[in-house]
Amino acid sequence: MEDQRKPEKNKTSTTSNLLWFFGVSTCVKLLLIPSYHSTDFEVHRNWLAITHSLPLDQWYIDKTSPWTLDYPPFFAYFEYIISFFAHLVDPKIVDLEKGLDYKAESVVLFQRLSVIVCDLVLLYGVYRLSKNFSMGFKERVLMWVLVVWSPGLVIVDHMHFQYNGFLLGLLMMSISYMMEGRDLMGGFIFAVLLCFKHLFAVAAPVYFVYLLRHYCWKGFVKGFWRISVLGAVVVAVFAAAYGPFVYHGQMQKVIGRMFPFGRGLCHAYWAPNFWVFYIILDKGLAFLLKKLGLNIPVPAASFTGGLVGDSSPFAILPQVTPLTTFIMVLLALSPCLIKAWKNPQPRSVPRWIAYAYMCGFLFGWHVHEKASLHFVIPLAIVAGNSLEDARHYFLLSIVSCYSLFPLLYEAQEYPIKVLLLLLHSVLMWQSFSALFTKDATAKAVVSAKKTDRQVGLKGSSSDVVEKGGFRIGWIGRCYLFGLLAVEIWGQFLHPYLLGDKLPFVPLLLISIYCALEIMYSWIWQLRQIVVSP
Repeated sequence: MEDQRKPEKNKTSTTSNLLWFFGVSTCVKLLLIPSYHSTDFEVHRNWLAITHSLPLDQWYIDKTSPWTLDYPPFFAYFEYIISFFAHLVDPKIVDLEKGLDYKAESVVLFQRLSVIVCDLVLLYGVYRLSKNFSMGFKERVLMWVLVVWSPGLVIVDHMHFQYNGFLLGLLMMSISYMMEGRDLMGGFIFAVLLCFKHLFAVAAPVYFVYLLRHYCWKGFVKGFWRISVLGAVVVAVFAAAYGPFVYHGQMQKVIGRMFPFGRGLCHAYWAPNFWVFYIILDKGLAFLLKKLGLNIPVPAASFTGGLVGDSSPFAILPQVTPLTTFIMVLLALSPCLIKAWKNPQPRSVPRWIAYAYMCGFLFGWHVHEKASLHFVIPLAIVAGNSLEDARHYFLLSIVSCYSLFPLLYEAQEYPIKVLLLLLHSVLMWQSFSALFTKDATAKAVVSAKKTDRQVGLKGSSSDVVEKGGFRIGWIGRCYLFGLLAVEIWGQFLHPYLLGDKLPFVPLLLISIYCALEIMYSWIWQLRQIVVSP
């Protein structure tokens, strides 16, 4: 009888502890309601007005505001539903013309609270991952700290303003079902997610290969039945999303809004990815050749001030097209896809999905720095698997959060974002240290030694574990000191020494320096995937 009560007691304990974590994060988010918000705030308010004021066949045509609707239909339906609540709060919020640039307290409060309420989806995703797998209490707490208390989500969703927590909650739900072996449900939720935000489609090849091999590859008859069912589920989801627009002959408009390739390779603030180095190399070569007397047209640099869509052509290196980036992402993904086909293990799903999103981040077209959340959040699921995973995640999470700092450029938000990052770093350190203590190293030592033998390393992770506790190597410490130097230069030394000259340099340094760590992280993850059994 006591054994039967234990799982129920553990389940209750998990729920109450997770709710406490979520309650603390909600209090912080409520305090941030009056803080800075970006133009994305007006973007989403305008989408409320579009979906509430216009018939469906005009949603993807309307140009009353420059902030046109460019998300898939499920997100448009979502805006349509909450627009009724917005109308009850303040009818002007959903007025298509009078509501333009509306900044009353009512609209601020409503939209901020809508994001907080939608984070319940993230809470449920984390809850499913916490309750369904044999995690110890420390492993659960670690995941809650990394996801529920993520400073990146606070900065992007609850200050800058977006709904990433809601969307990442759907992704976490999908992953949890896949790790349970409930592949059909996991695929269904991922299809739903794609109809909310198409940028999550970078992981679609991983889902396709894994589901085909793990779920459908069961002999001719059973396999044919399963692939038919899976295909029917996916088609039904997309039909529900896009069917009304097909009926109204709007699909060309919808696709054109969702994939505006004319925006250029990079965003106005360069995301810290591969293309940072490509652009710098091109500009450096052009400058050098011009100094040597060659007639090289050097394009005007648009490091910080360009509108979305401004992108200077390359002077020396080959031009990059959307097709080029698509091929590069697929090539980078190919080792992961091969591994997913050869050995489709449910426990590897979160790592493969995170790797896919990192490939999209590094090599994709017009990537936003906010997209780093797409791989940082899923990686939290496996961050406590080994000391090597923990050390890798610790640095990557800090760099991902720091790369978001330029989103909050006003002085009054500076202490908040710094405090969020510092608190998160301390909490991560404490959580990893609690997980990798001397009393709990037996399993970690075996795992670390096994990894070292596979990779051919000597004196790395196992030595550190045997010494007890969580620590990072001297290279990681040096890198973090360099990150501090970049911030000191951008915030204090550059304005003092150079004034208004070279205003692009601080942002350029952030992009380049953060890109170094993210490129290293990509290589590290690729190695982990290749050498894993």
